[in-house]
Amino acid sequence: MKTYNVAIMGATGAVGQQMKEQLEKRDFPVNTIKFLASSRSAGQQIEFKGNTYTIEEAKPESFEGIDIALFSAGGSISEQFAPEAVKRGAVVIDNTSAFRMDAEVPLVVPEVNPEDIAQHKGIIANPNCSTIQMVCALQPLKEQYGLRKIVVSTYQAVSGAGIGAINELKSQSADFDNAKDAEAKMLPVKSAEHHYPIAFNAIPQIDKFTDNGYTYEEMKMINETKKIMHDDRLAVAATCVRLPVVTGHSESVYVELEGAPTVDEVKQAIADAPGVVLMDDPANQVYPMPLMAAGLDEVFVGRIRQDLDNPQGFHLWVVSDNLVKGAALNSVQIAESMIEQNII
Repeated sequence: MKTYNVAIMGATGAVGQQMKEQLEKRDFPVNTIKFLASSRSAGQQIEFKGNTYTIEEAKPESFEGIDIALFSAGGSISEQFAPEAVKRGAVVIDNTSAFRMDAEVPLVVPEVNPEDIAQHKGIIANPNCSTIQMVCALQPLKEQYGLRKIVVSTYQAVSGAGIGAINELKSQSADFDNAKDAEAKMLPVKSAEHHYPIAFNAIPQIDKFTDNGYTYEEMKMINETKKIMHDDRLAVAATCVRLPVVTGHSESVYVELEGAPTVDEVKQAIADAPGVVLMDDPANQVYPMPLMAAGLDEVFVGRIRQDLDNPQGFHLWVVSDNLVKGAALNSVQIAESMIEQNII
């Protein structure tokens, strides 16, 4: 079996650590591996498949001889180093928003549009975590019945904002328990003027607001869904909310189909979809929740029901681990699909 020289950019971050774990778990055909980060993290030790590696400071020459580079270190870092990696012969799979809407860069969820990978020119973009799980759940409905409209409300875990947001949730929870004022420095946006506690709260803002009243996170879901599904006419609206959950994004999705299947037919289509697990038995209180999805690979779907006023409208509840399928696993699956398609 052919093996590949791999680099992980952002190796010390939450997603970077998950990328390493996914490479190990899935026994990816690694020949050599390199862990890259900022100068602050350089020199730290990291374990991979029983061996110890030293994290290196990322430099353009770090990508000499690299075949596949998995990036998750922030958009500005990707903009700086991804072209350097490509220049040296690597294929970059980027988990940031830096290249997602670039017309020259494929935006890929392997269960949905693996054929787009072949169009890459050195960079392949990994979609937003919330977008990934939603399109995985809706792709089988698109294939069988056609999609007309999507309205999604997300309930997103703090891990999507990084390790600092996780720590702040924990510290704020302790402050509330001890009747102290909770200090907020991270959410909804670290660089914003105002910050609000996330413990015992729900914040209806993820990322900054755009001029149209939607946040950048909401616009990512709208635009990325249309690009992945190759349908600019698809009506998509999103509201993104941060909840005091550590890991696992949840979504309430309303979808209008071109066809008019039964609820059982919708359930069967979703149950048969790759990477998706149907968890729908309301009589026995069986439905997906972020706590049970944490650490798992799949997208879980439940609470499927027909709209009471529109026979072509259906409501779904979609849950997935945002660090796994929503980020690291999808990146590794893109690399695996490249190998399967003999693209690398």
